[in-house]
Amino acid sequence: QVQLVESGGGLVQAGGSLRLSCAASGSIFSINVMGWYRQAPGKQRELVAIVNSEGTTNSAESVKGRFTISRDNAKKTVDLQMNSLKPEDTAVYYCYCSAKPMHWDNHYAYWGQGTQVTVSS
Repeated sequence: QVQLVESGGGLVQAGGSLRLSCAASGSIFSINVMGWYRQAPGKQRELVAIVNSEGTTNSAESVKGRFTISRDNAKKTVDLQMNSLKPEDTAVYYCYCSAKPMHWDNHYAYWGQGTQVTVSS
């Protein structure tokens, strides 16, 4: 139905930058929300930033002013530019979308496989 493929991530020093990208593919009729969540060891998965099809964004307070989410509806991609990274940003980052597959009536949640972001102090 819907597949999400992430790229980017890796190891960076505190204060550095990384960019995550995610592309959706498959038999997709429409995508409502796209975005990113993260999960640090021993913690629950949490929202990082999301954007709807109209460009309205929502992000965690902890990343405001540092992370920027952007989306290309035509390409079905979502990017997360992460600046001024901190050690507490270390986590596995998951791409997320709410998509309606072709010939289906509802939107469903889909997740990428996750990409590791490690910020050293």
